[in-house]
Amino acid sequence: MHATIHHSTTASKAAVAQFPPLEHVTSPTVTTEQAGYYLNRRPQTMRVWACRDGSGPIRPIRINGRLAWPVAELRRVLGVA
Repeated sequence: MHATIHHSTTASKAAVAQFPPLEHVTSPTVTTEQAGYYLNRRPQTMRVWACRDGSGPIRPIRINGRLAWPVAELRRVLGVA
């Protein structure tokens, strides 16, 4: 008798990258994916906010053409000490 293992898409979604709690982040900025995770937004939404100045609660800074989201601003918006 053979056991059959079924993999669901739900299990695959649960394997999405996890980030440390915002209180434990020590770097001054985070990536777009990480900022989206903390704000419960998709990375593409974060990119739209970056393109449309003032459309989101946080403005990223650009470092060598890449977006960097200030951790202090994320904490302010989320009310995290």
